[in-house]
Amino acid sequence: MSSDESQNAAASERRDAVREKAQQVQARQSRARLVRRTTLGAAVVAVVAVIAVVVTWTVSSSASKPMMSPENVVDDGFMVTGVTGVGITSGTSEANGSVQGGQTPATTAEPAEATPTPTPTPTDTPAVEIRVYVDYLSTGSRDFQVANAKQLTEWVNEDAATLTYYPVAMLTAKSNGTKYSLRAAAAAACVAQYAPDYFFAFNQALLTQQPAVDSDGYSDSELAALAIATGLDGAKVVRSCIEEQSYASWAKLATERALQELPDTDGMALTGTPMVLVNGTQYVGKLDDPKEFAQFVLTVASDAYYKATPTPTPTVAP
Repeated sequence: MSSDESQNAAASERRDAVREKAQQVQARQSRARLVRRTTLGAAVVAVVAVIAVVVTWTVSSSASKPMMSPENVVDDGFMVTGVTGVGITSGTSEANGSVQGGQTPATTAEPAEATPTPTPTPTDTPAVEIRVYVDYLSTGSRDFQVANAKQLTEWVNEDAATLTYYPVAMLTAKSNGTKYSLRAAAAAACVAQYAPDYFFAFNQALLTQQPAVDSDGYSDSELAALAIATGLDGAKVVRSCIEEQSYASWAKLATERALQELPDTDGMALTGTPMVLVNGTQYVGKLDDPKEFAQFVLTVASDAYYKATPTPTPTVAP
């Protein structure tokens, strides 16, 4: 074999070796790409499976957890069964104050009138039905409660009237996004459910210690502390109910129902708070004038009495 042939053979062998090596490298790269695609696909499938499980669990959990409603509610209202845990004096309160973070404001005693003037009471007529639709961020609701709490308490204690409060949340958007109005209504439902004898006391505290409109209002923990400060029994369960906002959904739906139609009113709907109905007749007088309200209650009660009492028919003597 000549030298030229030897050189050509060596060159051919080198080319074959380079080609074989290139094929080996290409094969390794192909296998690596296949492994990466397979691994990525498996990872995507795993993530999708996890998301599906989470979504399914969430939906099934929501579906299996029904909306909680207070057991002792009647037409979305709570009848006052007692005035335990509250001391009420007459007079005019101070203006709304702002809420101090992490603190529950103390109750401020109201100045007593120097010479109280007797006001009419409905004690000589059948018991009247008084219904109060109240938003715990409404200044009007506060004014009405402060002015009339004393005589409302007396009428209930004397069985001269039945008193029912309907917590609603019309001012939910007026608390910097904290939904205070809704949370306060839900908290009132918690107390009415687990400590009904202290509902009036908590209702009184929510209104007389009312936070200012457009403030954050009380936190759930502060609402629970305000409720427990009335001295109610079952503080642990009440706190849990309030802090978990157990009746928030109920309070929202109760408000929506009231805005559509009030029960036993022939189509009347809630237009603002407070809305006070006496035997189904709306009170439109001054909210902060207890004498005017007492006269209105007496008039309605008298009308009901005379309608219920038939006029004797004269008989002709033989």
